[in-house]
Amino acid sequence: MIKTPNWVIKPLVAEEVYTDRQEYLDYLYHAALKAKTRRTSSTVLLGQRRMGKTEIFKRVVNRLFFEQDHEEPQAVVPVYYSFPESFENRWDFAIKYVENFLRWHLAFRLREPKLLSKEMINRDQLMALITKKMAFIEVLEPSVNLIKSLIQQQITIPEETALYHPRWISDYHDGTIVMFLDEFQNLRLPQHKFDVVGYMQEAVESPTCPHFVTGGRLSLLVREILGRGSLFGRFQSYPIESFTGYWGSELVSKAANYYEAKVAEAMAPVIAKRCGGNPFYITALIKQAVKLEKTIATEEILNQILAVDLSSGFIWSELSDQVNRWLERINEYGITKWILYLSAIQEGEEIELSQIQQALLEKDYQTVSLEQIREVLIKLSRGDLLEYLEFGNWFRKVKYPILLEFLRIWGRIEVERQNGDMVKDELQSQYQKLQRQIRDLKGYLAEVYMAQILHNAQRQRIPGHYFHQDDEIEVPRFTYIRLRERFGPGAETEIDLHAAAGIEQWVAESKWRSQRKVSPSEVHQLLAKAQVVKLDRDAEVMRTWFFSSDGFSQPAIDLMLEHGIFWSTQEDLNGLLDYLKLRRLPEL
Repeated sequence: MIKTPNWVIKPLVAEEVYTDRQEYLDYLYHAALKAKTRRTSSTVLLGQRRMGKTEIFKRVVNRLFFEQDHEEPQAVVPVYYSFPESFENRWDFAIKYVENFLRWHLAFRLREPKLLSKEMINRDQLMALITKKMAFIEVLEPSVNLIKSLIQQQITIPEETALYHPRWISDYHDGTIVMFLDEFQNLRLPQHKFDVVGYMQEAVESPTCPHFVTGGRLSLLVREILGRGSLFGRFQSYPIESFTGYWGSELVSKAANYYEAKVAEAMAPVIAKRCGGNPFYITALIKQAVKLEKTIATEEILNQILAVDLSSGFIWSELSDQVNRWLERINEYGITKWILYLSAIQEGEEIELSQIQQALLEKDYQTVSLEQIREVLIKLSRGDLLEYLEFGNWFRKVKYPILLEFLRIWGRIEVERQNGDMVKDELQSQYQKLQRQIRDLKGYLAEVYMAQILHNAQRQRIPGHYFHQDDEIEVPRFTYIRLRERFGPGAETEIDLHAAAGIEQWVAESKWRSQRKVSPSEVHQLLAKAQVVKLDRDAEVMRTWFFSSDGFSQPAIDLMLEHGIFWSTQEDLNGLLDYLKLRRLPEL
């Protein structure tokens, strides 16, 4: 007996691994349901590649499909479609788009997922089914007629008619349809001379049929498609960020359990940090550890695994595909490859065009104008391979260290044509010699948990006893929360945790030590750091918070009471984590 799946579109990430996207799932789900009141606008979910945007769409669509009463006339009909990177012709595109809409509409109303499968129900069987279901003839007969007209090529502008059709159905019958469109940047495929962006304007403006869209090319999506022209101002933006250190650590633990990897608990936030909070990179690294049969217990072992994955593993495969697809899309290989590589190996954040010009002459014996280099860099920025600050008219590297490291390796092999094995061996040697970035693993882990506490507690009043205060603590909305921030040279200017909220600034210190309580001198050090931040940020309100796993000496407590410093023991911190429904500190 074949088991019926509990999904209509299968998620790729196992439930045992899926981590921290509830905020986005809830937002899109409730926004879709709210469309019944005609108060939902078309929305774009913005984020870098491999942040889990497609997975969010799939899970929201599954909820809408199964958690509503499908027979209720006012139910929201979810429709999912992913724009392909290839394009045959306008007629095939239009037919496929309308047929997909028809399948989703009917599958939802009958609660029959198999109607989405062309392998189980072909187009003729689908349309024959509609004619048998008298209740659906009035609503879906126009879709059937449109498909027939498209097959016979009787429509003047087929792509425009197809894209507008879901809105026409929802408007005409005063129903509610929500379109979930993935890979939205593929509305424009210059290599195939395909561009239907202009035809989407009227489709996305309907309150009866809002469009939720996302895509894997952030810069192209924001600047070229939604940031100008016919779709400018038609979408609300909802950005998706990298994992925080806390949620990245959670993913490390879940992925390690699922793939049966061995990871020391104190290393979890370090892995998350080195992977830039990107869920794909975190999972890839855990898989590589299993493949290499290594236990991630130290940064030295982590570096070894990263070196392998960057040069020949899961991360190499993903990023190589990303780069090569974009080069194929913009249809340039020779000089473009060189410029991408040379921009990645420059010193500093800003990309200097004159340095690229000089390097091209020295390495490839090509004389290229600065204007030509600028044009290539703009094209590369659309693929999220570097950043173009359009108003300032300058370029900088992306903020993802793994992508930058990959480009340096990829360029040596693919562009300079160096021996691949030699390059990979040099990378492993280089990574084996790296110094530790985090020397106090336990202290850093506590900082990650403290940062998540502040993040979750924003705009709330927290019981004061967790901080040994008589009154409730009012936590502001922070502009940013950063770990290990430096305000000058020297170790004394490094802040374990800095949270900024305009005129109110928070500074926190973490000490995770055995049989060593915090001393008054360490309290004075925290006060000195707080003073540095106060002067630098011109703060009117300074909050200082001290955590110590082993507690505080009585003189240190007296000093903290005198200066109004918040302080927490391990028991207090676990109480805060319980209060905010977060996981307790691990037993180390």
